[in-house]
Amino acid sequence: MSENAQTQALLASWRSACAKFEITSRASTVQLVTTLEHITQALAQDEEARAALGTHASLWTDLRKLWRDLTRAQLTFWDVDDEETNQLSNKDQDLRTVCGSLAKFTRNLVAGVPENQVRAYENEPDMRRLLHYHTSWSAMEADTECSPAVSVSRVLTEAISNMVTTNEALMSKLWETYLNLPEDQVVLIRLLASPDPRTVLTVLIFILNCIHGSRLRSTMLTRTAVGARVCVTLLDDMLKLYEAEEPSVGAQAFDVGYDIMTQLIEQGLVPDLYGKFTISEEIVTPHQTTLLKIVDSYLQSNQTRSLASEPLTIKIHQKLSPMLAKCFLDLSAYARKAVERSIRSPNHSSRSPSSADVSSDDSSTPEFLPPVELDAMLPKVCEALVLVTQCIITITLEAEGENGENVNESRDDVLEPGLKTFFLETHSNDGGIVENLIGKFPSTQSDRQFVYFSGLPRDLLRLLDVFLPRINFGKPVHFNSSGGRDTQATPTPTQEESTSDPTGFQYLKRDLVRLLGILCHGVKAVQDLVRTCGGIPVVMNLCVIDERNPCVCHEELTTNEDLREHAIFALHCLLKDNRENQAIVDAIQSPDERDKAGSS
Repeated sequence: MSENAQTQALLASWRSACAKFEITSRASTVQLVTTLEHITQALAQDEEARAALGTHASLWTDLRKLWRDLTRAQLTFWDVDDEETNQLSNKDQDLRTVCGSLAKFTRNLVAGVPENQVRAYENEPDMRRLLHYHTSWSAMEADTECSPAVSVSRVLTEAISNMVTTNEALMSKLWETYLNLPEDQVVLIRLLASPDPRTVLTVLIFILNCIHGSRLRSTMLTRTAVGARVCVTLLDDMLKLYEAEEPSVGAQAFDVGYDIMTQLIEQGLVPDLYGKFTISEEIVTPHQTTLLKIVDSYLQSNQTRSLASEPLTIKIHQKLSPMLAKCFLDLSAYARKAVERSIRSPNHSSRSPSSADVSSDDSSTPEFLPPVELDAMLPKVCEALVLVTQCIITITLEAEGENGENVNESRDDVLEPGLKTFFLETHSNDGGIVENLIGKFPSTQSDRQFVYFSGLPRDLLRLLDVFLPRINFGKPVHFNSSGGRDTQATPTPTQEESTSDPTGFQYLKRDLVRLLGILCHGVKAVQDLVRTCGGIPVVMNLCVIDERNPCVCHEELTTNEDLREHAIFALHCLLKDNRENQAIVDAIQSPDERDKAGSS
């Protein structure tokens, strides 16, 4: 059969089925569905047939009528008398069957044919209304991937997606419409919440196609209220799909979701999105933490692929750096204050100076009573702080290059200062990143009084050194009558079973001391600042056992050696070409310790 004859045969069967179709007649419904399935299969692999069929104006008139009648029938489905309810099940099944078949036909008819896409687009409002109806219905039904409403919703999504894919004008028009819908009509959010991974994959592909290569549409996704809601639901999906096994549909959906977030990162829109996730009076939200995880993963994958010197990578780093610096300063300040409240003795305010205070060893750690106050947000803050710290570490290392050369400053087309310099110069009311890590000499009378009378440091690393040993995650910490820990106490079997995951504190001191080492590497001013703040003994003290900093680099190393390894690196960076700092270490170490250090 020639191409023209085949087209005429398809058109004839289409016209016959449409002419005989009566939406209340089950026989004509079956005939229409059979015809639609036959034509859909014929169009699937034949672009010429799609284009030829689309040249007949009568086809579009019939298609418009079918979508309009189907929408009217479906949306008035429940406007029936009580005595008719026994017939509802069959009618609903027929309407869904027609909707699914018509959506498949439309999906194949418009695929890759711009003229057909334009002609079919007039049906988009009705298709969207049906999509809204079926996603509502699926929410009322059993949460199953195989429910009829879920299948129809998926095919409708595919049809709408094909209707605009590669057609810039239609895609922009549809995207603007969807991201300005009233909240209760946003079908993208309903689809992302589907229990069916295939539906989630379909809508994610649709979103990716819409924003790919378009700064305007990507910006709308991050700056509009609806777009932010879509991103929230997308991140929720990625968390659920993270453990999906390859090559399952769920794993594919996760990969597409990651590609969407990659587009937003490369468009420099993550700071906008991070701001949209802010909740009043919350220092960090779950979706901000998830976003930081994705950013951290993206930065490390680029580092693995050695893309540090690429112009796009440098621009991404420059866009992310202000947000990361602010996050670090905010989170570290919150963590510091929360820890201070936790470990402060309830009687510290009544303490008065004495000769014992003056003659006491400054390096000793004061004895504290059980925690006065535990901030429930602190683990989440520390988890986010670890992610931010890892991002800053990656950017700073890449900015300096493998040989210590400042990649940013070495390029003629980049006018911004080096990103390591940027992080060092960024300050808040509490000082810069280094001051937050290692503290600064108390400059005011009130600060000096606080440090003296409370016995507490004002910097994060020293506070963590006091605070973390007090946390025995999920296990009871027994205190003796004098307020000290009873290390001989034995927990009961029930207590042993109540252990919990210390997620919020994992890697914390390790990454903070690693960041300190990177920031002071080759910068004498920072080395001197750490010395004047009394930070060298703090770094030396971190070269000890700490089970909360697990090793992830080498299986043969213990969890304790990982922190020690990074602390030694930081100490090396502090001492390199700095005789004043070396003198401090020589004065602190005993002769035996120096002999051990020299022989190791």
